[in-house]
Amino acid sequence: MTTTDGTLHGKVALVTGGSRGIGAATVLRLAREGADVALTYANGKEAAEDVVRRVEALGRRAVALRADSADPQEAAGAVAGAAEALGGRLDVLVNNVGVGVLGPLEGLSLADVDRVLAVNVRGVFLASQAAAAVMGAGGRIITIGTCMTQRVPGPGGTLYAMSKSALVGLTKALARELGGRGITANIVHPGPTDTDMNPADGPYAAGQAAMTALGRFGTAEEVAGTVAYLAGAEYVTGAEFAVDGGHAA
Repeated sequence: MTTTDGTLHGKVALVTGGSRGIGAATVLRLAREGADVALTYANGKEAAEDVVRRVEALGRRAVALRADSADPQEAAGAVAGAAEALGGRLDVLVNNVGVGVLGPLEGLSLADVDRVLAVNVRGVFLASQAAAAVMGAGGRIITIGTCMTQRVPGPGGTLYAMSKSALVGLTKALARELGGRGITANIVHPGPTDTDMNPADGPYAAGQAAMTALGRFGTAEEVAGTVAYLAGAEYVTGAEFAVDGGHAA
């Protein structure tokens, strides 16, 4: 899904975890569609600043904000920081930041559970809550889930799948809560995607690719294209979009 007519011109977006991978690709795609974009990062200041420079080279405004989504104040505060830096408004929130802790059920610690739920669930809720408070009609909340909400192909994914599955319920509830104000909420489920955290030539890549109908990894840009579509779509809300190469087919 693509948009090519600058439908986001004049819009302001915030992409959490936007310094690399799907987040960085999404920042750049929204900028190419005409939006000014803020991005958050917890680590990797240089990578975040590089994304800002690339956005500015496209003629759009950008700002990198350090924020740890595990911290309740920082998760919500990033929304206010983005709006303040880019003209006092926010039109699009992309909840991209997330952490994955995979491993046998018996090996997961309480610290693992707390960290994953703090970032993947509480941080997304708080950012969405803060964004809804400042968005007007036409606002868009787009959350990045995972193909593992629809199909868990093997052991080791209990905590991660649980945390991302919670976002499906959140998205549908946000759609109902905010629809009367003209604000939409949708969730995108990437499948195996070629990023530095999970490269298409990595040691586990062949098995992941074989689980898809297309037999390959997706690209961060393919996921970003669906996010950009949803940022401009008007009559789509409460929906799940699989960008997974048929992983759940």
